[in-house]
Amino acid sequence: MGVSVEEFLKLLDELPEVRTSRGGDWVAVKVRGKGFGYLWEETETVGLKATIEEQLALVAERPDVFEVQFTAGRFGWVVVRLDRIDYDELFELVAEAWCLTAPKQLVAAFEAKHRIGG
Repeated sequence: MGVSVEEFLKLLDELPEVRTSRGGDWVAVKVRGKGFGYLWEETETVGLKATIEEQLALVAERPDVFEVQFTAGRFGWVVVRLDRIDYDELFELVAEAWCLTAPKQLVAAFEAKHRIGG
């Protein structure tokens, strides 16, 4: 179990139009200029956009893996400890964060290609 920083960055290649940029101690993760994640390489943690309900559920279920980062509007950002999560679960959380942020047409095309969603 556990995902390295390098594996996390490679995982981002699976999602369309993701761009990263450095900002101080972190790497911002965006789709079409809108942020859905942050990576702190030094602490090997990732902050991801989620619904508030999912944020609270993740933290309540596994506080050794997840912690509340902040809330903004209807979203609750969650910190993920990379060394305590497996790749498939992390990919699912990153994809969900991406879907909450990407334009609807881009999400629909991604879901159709991967046979997920409606």
